[in-house]
Amino acid sequence: MTDHSIPDSSALQGWRKSSYSGPEGGSCVEVLDGYPSGVPVRDSKNPHGPSVVINVDAWKAFVRAVSAATSDR
Repeated sequence: MTDHSIPDSSALQGWRKSSYSGPEGGSCVEVLDGYPSGVPVRDSKNPHGPSVVINVDAWKAFVRAVSAATSDR
């Protein structure tokens, strides 16, 4: 599967913010679980903007890499 985008992310329900997002509203990303063709990712400050849909295997590799990097701190 190739990655693709969704022009208006507000059409989808169930977004969740990164657990590293702070309450002050800085740079945040949101992801959507259970999307059939991958993992949609969007900028939380622009909910009507586009999202990119990332291949599930690529997303899992990204999460593993980030988890490994943060556990080394």
